[in-house]
Amino acid sequence: MIPNMDTYELLVLFDRYLANRHLHFEAVAIGGAALNLLGVVSRLTKDCDILYPEIPRDIAEASRAFATEVRARGDTLQNNWLNNGPASLANQLLPQWQERLQALFSGNVICLRSLGRVDLLCAKLFALCDRGIDLGDCIALAPTTDELAKVLSWLEQDANPDWPAHVRATLVDLRRRLGHGI
Repeated sequence: MIPNMDTYELLVLFDRYLANRHLHFEAVAIGGAALNLLGVVSRLTKDCDILYPEIPRDIAEASRAFATEVRARGDTLQNNWLNNGPASLANQLLPQWQERLQALFSGNVICLRSLGRVDLLCAKLFALCDRGIDLGDCIALAPTTDELAKVLSWLEQDANPDWPAHVRATLVDLRRRLGHGI
């Protein structure tokens, strides 16, 4: 992202950029940008992960052109700052996740929603178990012991026979860090 510019400010600029080109974009965003916009974390993020739908070609081209203009002004923004990196997760989430979406950002031509809390927890907890790099986000989300228990069976699903034990160990560590009496 642009130094000293938060996700909201960047999206306001991109909204104006798209409006000037008569483009409209509605999507479901997750990841650091979503957590930033929800007020869960205040850290800057380098991208905006779109879960659904696939980013239309005209929007993808506009996002790359926007990044080029931002860099021409001396700021930093990668060409793939708007991406469908986590799109495969949409097929793995809890049933009816689309019914639990929450408002995230509403501009003149951009409307972003994010996953509901339990689905966002699933996504972040899975990323923690899978990659081990989302601990700060999981702590910031501050899941309760009841929420962790609710998503445990979903998290444990995997073909790897060692995965469930790994998930349980990761959640024990998270509970300890959150001060849940373990």
